[in-house]
Amino acid sequence: MKLVFDFGGVVFRWEPQQFLMRLLPARAPTRSAARRLALEFFQAFGGDWGEFDRGRIDPGALAGRIAARLGLALDEARRVIDAIPDELQPVPETVELLQRLHAAGETFFFLSNMPDPYARHLEANHDVLRFFERGVYSSRVGLIKPEPAIFVRAAAVFDAAPAELLLIDDIEANVEAAKHAGWRGLQFYDARRCAADLAAMGLG
Repeated sequence: MKLVFDFGGVVFRWEPQQFLMRLLPARAPTRSAARRLALEFFQAFGGDWGEFDRGRIDPGALAGRIAARLGLALDEARRVIDAIPDELQPVPETVELLQRLHAAGETFFFLSNMPDPYARHLEANHDVLRFFERGVYSSRVGLIKPEPAIFVRAAAVFDAAPAELLLIDDIEANVEAAKHAGWRGLQFYDARRCAADLAAMGLG
């Protein structure tokens, strides 16, 4: 079995509500306000943000669309977009899990909905990527999870049959889509539970 990790919310920290409360405190003064703003800003990673993840629009165009759609100042939208790369810090517990899996001889890849500017930032700044044999960023193939086609493309990139691949992702819809594509799927909650779930499968 070959393991395929999502990045945001799994390998790298991604907590959009807390992030927006720090970046735009006047717009997201409470958890409930931040939750609403996150839903509207990121559109469940579809809509405008999905186009960014596909590599079809740049940060400037995205900021203009979000500002117009939500009634934000352009600099507010751009502030959030530009701050995300530094927000994507490795999760120490997940890094430890990757180290253990690597030491145990497991092979793993990544499959991430990730705009190219963010992907380039991760590649330039985070040594944790060395653990991955290879990976697929949505922006570099023009496809996003949970679309069926991205799982077909990723399996080809990984040179693996779908049944050999196990997606580890924090988004349930992505896990279910992977299963529909013939992969196995495991929803990620935290590194400790993930390690236990993998051990139950005889991995790691």
